[in-house]
Amino acid sequence: MPYSIMVDAGHGGKDPGAVYDGRQEKDDALRLALAVGEILQNNDIDVEYTRTTDVYETPYQKAMEANNAGVDLFISIHRNSFPEDNEAEGVESLVYDLSGLKYQIAQAVNEQLEAVGFVNLGVKARPNLVVLKRTQMPAVLIEAGFINSDSDNELFDANFEAIAQAIAFGILDTLEREGVIRDPGMANSISNGMTNGMAMRNGAGMSGRTQPRQMYRVQVGAFRNRNYAIRLRDELLEQDFPAYLNDSGEFIRVGVGDFDTLGNAVEMERRLKRDGYQTVLITR
Repeated sequence: MPYSIMVDAGHGGKDPGAVYDGRQEKDDALRLALAVGEILQNNDIDVEYTRTTDVYETPYQKAMEANNAGVDLFISIHRNSFPEDNEAEGVESLVYDLSGLKYQIAQAVNEQLEAVGFVNLGVKARPNLVVLKRTQMPAVLIEAGFINSDSDNELFDANFEAIAQAIAFGILDTLEREGVIRDPGMANSISNGMTNGMAMRNGAGMSGRTQPRQMYRVQVGAFRNRNYAIRLRDELLEQDFPAYLNDSGEFIRVGVGDFDTLGNAVEMERRLKRDGYQTVLITR
């Protein structure tokens, strides 16, 4: 049986969640939950969703849904909020208690999101949250930045794909490291926009036409300050990592390598992690 995860998009329907300047948490949560779920599915995970449209269910209903489905892991996607606008920023993950697989997954997801550019606010225990308390499997609630922080919203919008990958790979990397699954994603590429959703062989589609080759990079940092990015790149180069800067977007990203197989990219990511760097895998 494949490993199964229920991905929950927080709020929905009559419950918009946090709202800021016309932006609703329920919309961001659904968009991100679907993107994370797609990546997990493309890495041999059996994914179910509490919702795929704008509908409302109570947290208790969501927990019972996961229990009845018998999934192995529950991941809930949210955006955070603070009483004062633009006074808080960053990502945090919530778990029932600071132990076990759920805690390790939460830490890994936060680290991956930090590499995208978010402030890492850590993992916190919230034993009274229904989706963490009532679920019968390990459960993690991810607060993907503050919805009433302009800087977090800019980061969320400009790096959406990288954020989805950061969450998915934080989960997959932990499951593999703990021996729960074997070599996640080694035999499958991440979704590359193929309309039929099927794996292609030898870079050719059903019509025989050549498809663009999927490439993978390891991102080690994303900065607004160019000097910080240069400092990290030079530090990596001194250790013989093939580092470079990518300043094509709002953030200056520090990347390592350009790989045509996911396996090679994952191996480079592991080397960087062993040397204490926070990483996220990027596709192009």
